[in-house]
Amino acid sequence: MNTGPHTTATVRTSPGAALAVLLRGGRRDARGLRVLVTGASGTFGRALSARLAELGAHVVGLDLAPGPDDPVEVLACDITDEDAVSGAVAGALARLGGLDLLINNAGIGGPAPAELPPGPEVRRQLDINLLGTWRVTAACVDALVASRGRVVMLSSRMAVLQLPLAAAYGASKRALVAYADALRLEIGTHVGVSCVYPSAVRSPIHDSTAAAGLSLEGMSRYEPLEGVVETVLRAGLGRRVRRDLATTRRGAVEIFLARHLPSLTDRIVARTLAGRVRSGALDGAEPAAGVLRRHGGRP
Repeated sequence: MNTGPHTTATVRTSPGAALAVLLRGGRRDARGLRVLVTGASGTFGRALSARLAELGAHVVGLDLAPGPDDPVEVLACDITDEDAVSGAVAGALARLGGLDLLINNAGIGGPAPAELPPGPEVRRQLDINLLGTWRVTAACVDALVASRGRVVMLSSRMAVLQLPLAAAYGASKRALVAYADALRLEIGTHVGVSCVYPSAVRSPIHDSTAAAGLSLEGMSRYEPLEGVVETVLRAGLGRRVRRDLATTRRGAVEIFLARHLPSLTDRIVARTLAGRVRSGALDGAEPAAGVLRRHGGRP
């Protein structure tokens, strides 16, 4: 089955079939599609897996800690371990009988001030968000080339619009986009490569940041999970391969401004940070101690 973006055969459709495609937003039929989702037991991963399975795709997930009520089969895999990735991907491909779509969703966040030396938390975020994605993708390349499939990377608005006190997450997501660009240049003749840029969605990924006293409240506007899922489906199932997709109109505007008017977005973020310092929102947050001192706040 050729499910990739480069099929050239002409297919005649009835008016009813054409209407059905239009109503699906121009998506390819997901029935029978062989899909691998990383981070499949997390908030995004569960929702994506459940939706794809509902559409008729054959879905297998990878996760460090599979849950007992996962909507699809999830194989235990530590994506920071190259041997574990090789074994888990091989097992997933054997179950699926090949691969048409890889969704690189696994990722973590956490506080990481840029002014401090990179400690274990920084290395962990880079290892999972960037290198873990790289390991899984490399293990899937041959199968994706064979099917002329697609790869969807779950990046972040912070790949373009950095927020303070989260340098590791932003750096890992910006590097992820650079990896996607390189991958596209190397295998893009046979495999579609897309990046999706969510802003902020309420999920446990923010727990460690909130526990450190750095809640996103006031710095980001939360968006619905359903919008992220639908955007990933557009990237993975759309008739045309899309290079970059924001998950909301607001996110698209923010990314456009950050790319084309970075001095403006820098001023907006700096002003927002200063307002949070003045309001006392960062009082007692150890990662923000340097910022508080420089702004005359209370460390």
